[in-house]
Amino acid sequence: MGQPDGGWYDETPPAIVRTSPADQGVNIKAKKINIYFNEYIQVDNPTEKVVISPPQIEQAEIKPSGKKIEVELKDSLKPNTTYTIDFSDAISDNNENNPLGNYTFTFSTGDHIDTMQVAGYVLNAENLEPIKGILVGLYNNLSDTIFTKEPMLRVSRTDSRGHFVIKGVAPGDYRIYALQDADNNYYFNQKSEQLAFTHDIITPTFKPDIRQDTLWRDSLHIDSIARVPYTHFLPDDIVLRAFTEVQTDRYLIKSERNEPDHFTLFFSYGDSLLPQIRGLNFNEHDAFITELSEKRDTITYWLRDTMLVNQDTLRMELKYMATDTLGVLRLQTDTMDILSKQPYEKRMKQKQDKYEEWKKKQERAKKRDKPYETEMPAELLEPKYNVASEPDPDQNITIEMPAPLAKVDTSCVHLYSKYDTLWYRSPFVLRPKEGVNRTYELLGEWRPGIEYSLEIDTMAFTDIYGKTTAPFKQGFKVKTEDSYATLMFDITGMADTTVVVQLLNTSDAMVKETSTTNGRAEFYYIKPGTYYARMYVDSNKNGKWDTGDYAADRQAETTYYYPEKIECKEKWDLTLTWNPMSRSLDRQKPLEITKQKPEKEKTIKRRNQERASKLGIPYPGM
Repeated sequence: MGQPDGGWYDETPPAIVRTSPADQGVNIKAKKINIYFNEYIQVDNPTEKVVISPPQIEQAEIKPSGKKIEVELKDSLKPNTTYTIDFSDAISDNNENNPLGNYTFTFSTGDHIDTMQVAGYVLNAENLEPIKGILVGLYNNLSDTIFTKEPMLRVSRTDSRGHFVIKGVAPGDYRIYALQDADNNYYFNQKSEQLAFTHDIITPTFKPDIRQDTLWRDSLHIDSIARVPYTHFLPDDIVLRAFTEVQTDRYLIKSERNEPDHFTLFFSYGDSLLPQIRGLNFNEHDAFITELSEKRDTITYWLRDTMLVNQDTLRMELKYMATDTLGVLRLQTDTMDILSKQPYEKRMKQKQDKYEEWKKKQERAKKRDKPYETEMPAELLEPKYNVASEPDPDQNITIEMPAPLAKVDTSCVHLYSKYDTLWYRSPFVLRPKEGVNRTYELLGEWRPGIEYSLEIDTMAFTDIYGKTTAPFKQGFKVKTEDSYATLMFDITGMADTTVVVQLLNTSDAMVKETSTTNGRAEFYYIKPGTYYARMYVDSNKNGKWDTGDYAADRQAETTYYYPEKIECKEKWDLTLTWNPMSRSLDRQKPLEITKQKPEKEKTIKRRNQERASKLGIPYPGM
């Protein structure tokens, strides 16, 4: 006696029985397409995976039902045009998910089928990440402005590898673009839409070729290897670098006053002219200390006067430059109330509660004949001291202030270094850190293996509200040179070009950065570990990566990756040759740090071999 089993697994993909109208049919006028199968099927994520070309402004309906897929086109059919409905790998059977494979239904409203194809990759211009699901399209109108006026002629979408294939292309010359189409109109009309373009003219061609096909008996055994002739369509190696333009439309996003002593205005884009403030319930003259973000799109106003700090509502007239409906910057005037999220009454209550708690603590100490205070200490200024216990020799100390300073007394700041058993004064420079508000950096002659002591006296720093700092002392010892590796890159073809080279960790985050114009990049004091490297051509020599601008015909600055991981060990000096042109951009970024991983291809599961082995019976496929 035993349990009956369900028999062999279905390892056969669904087969198309017939279509209406006929696949590869010509002179077709019907807008409804029915595809019939020999078994029940399903369509995985048709909205994302199924691409219809020419693009449909009104989205087509795709309805899988039982053993049939019905596609209804809503747009009018264009005359003498090849239509392709690319299902990719979306079709599989209903029970075992056996994929049909990449299937494209094709028909023509004219008397012939266009069969050319072009293929390639779309990558993020800044970090060479493959972009999944971005639209890629062709125009046979070679005008530079057509991309901003009319829908694409033929389209495709990228897969998880950033790869695309545009099918059903007629012979001729084309321009190619990529677009993250936010409003589904198939052309570029919003600065927020990611795009890619190239000046190369695409001319589809083909040639007979041979490829090697491997037929697998199961997941472990090869049945046969065959050389199969096929039609090789070209070009198939297009690489488009996509970017998002800088948002230059300027408007006020919001205002915030999370703390009573300052408020912040957030704009969509910066401007050389700062807003003009006229107080309606306060005197704005000399009332603020202003802090700007690097892009001047975020402006923080610190209130100098404690009377204003204690005022819950600041009513003001704000004049600032904003973009009008024609895209022109004009002076705009708003009246607004800036409300403190911490009302004065609530803060006074918290202050009183704190005083009562301190008073009770002193009374308990007095009753127990322990030391106690007769006057509550003034509130201190509490900076954040960033001092590592074992810093790198090229690592400076930073001090972050919670409020703007009125006074810095460098005579109260002392740095000592220890040689043998004696301590000596060590030179240093204390200065504001460039580009970072309310942050100071302390630069010293950090010598490997030497012990240091940073000692800061009382009242070294005083903020605009009169708060001062408490004493601070911390010792640290700089690591020895034996703890590090040194890495050099000899970069081919970049001898007269300004490039910024970045050393990356295993998360693709920058660890160190250097700029070079002679083709040699040098990194010192590298901690042992695994690293990767990226560089970009700094065309405008501003020390940062810049995006592109379609209207200005400017591409994003070109990024390259060193294609291998780099192992650094203690005491190692490593010199590597880097030829950024040796591989195409789509093959440069190492897979280990690529965040957009290729999705696993759908394949037949082939479970019958395993079942036969367990049951000890012959496998019917053998």
